[in-house]
Amino acid sequence: MAVPSASRPSDSSGTVRPVDTPPAPPGDDWTVQVAGTIESVVGSIRDKTTVPLTTVARGLVYGIVAGVMGIAALILLVIALVRVLQVRVFDFSLPVWAVYLLLGAIFVAVGLFLWRKRRPVDAGR
Repeated sequence: MAVPSASRPSDSSGTVRPVDTPPAPPGDDWTVQVAGTIESVVGSIRDKTTVPLTTVARGLVYGIVAGVMGIAALILLVIALVRVLQVRVFDFSLPVWAVYLLLGAIFVAVGLFLWRKRRPVDAGR
């Protein structure tokens, strides 16, 4: 059984009832105002620092994941292209090194084309 304290009233069962405290007059509760100000300042700082950093971190993580998946897909695409060329197009009539040579020549030609397009041609040339 709970022992009633002298500062808190209790009912007949011995449980402590909350004391009715009068509300603080408006404008005199400076602690609430200070706590609100601190909360708004901390929220403002968080919005200016943590939120952009979180956005940048998400972008980096998603970019790295997309890059790794893209590289893996490109490698698998080249492997599939070699197999399709050797089996379906040439019907094993060419050795695999000839297919590698053909794809290498295609990749070099595309690379040279893109290398020429890397910057605009000068008008004076």
